[in-house]
Amino acid sequence: MGQYHPFVAAALGVLVCVGPVSAAEEEMTGPEKKACQEHFRLDVHAHQPMTSVATPVAHTCSVGERNKFQIPDPKCTPGAVNPSLTLEVLADPEFKTACLRDEATSAEKKKETYAFYGITEPRENSGKNQTCELDHFISLELGGADTLDNIWPQCGPDSAELEERDFKQKDMVEDYLAFLVKNRRMSLGDAQKGIVQDWTQFLPKARVVCPGGKCEMAKLMAD
Repeated sequence: MGQYHPFVAAALGVLVCVGPVSAAEEEMTGPEKKACQEHFRLDVHAHQPMTSVATPVAHTCSVGERNKFQIPDPKCTPGAVNPSLTLEVLADPEFKTACLRDEATSAEKKKETYAFYGITEPRENSGKNQTCELDHFISLELGGADTLDNIWPQCGPDSAELEERDFKQKDMVEDYLAFLVKNRRMSLGDAQKGIVQDWTQFLPKARVVCPGGKCEMAKLMAD
């Protein structure tokens, strides 16, 4: 059954229904984004870095490793939050991350992070051939900012199946933490700090509670 979307309606001036989609995947037109931003009173340019750093230049950042998974260079990608993305906003089922995606930083500008890390942008990088993701260190669904100090190219390992690649594993952690936050099992601030300190620490529980990104309260309670 279709689901009423107030931002589509506001943009078009009519009542419409759209199918259910995930907060991370939905796309919006310009007018829909504006309506969403006004509804939630978002400042798409609001930006608070976890640590202040200078914008890197090419080939000055290095991918690190923690528990055999990639982590970004803290001198280049310390993580940043958007203070207007409050818990109230993030927990609202009508909020979609597309509301502010590519607003503070264009998709093309984000590609500069490949050069920061000395990584060649993959030519075919979609579907089963996806080897890299321009990852928000603090995800948008956890109140992360859409700015360069919160974005890095998370790639590989090439030999792994798509769902086992590092960026897919981190996606699962992001879903898990968002699930905890929205269900008041963890504060938003603790989730943001925790993912920056070591996103891999949450992976064992994320695999149990949110396999494939589908989180279940019963599994959380049983864990």
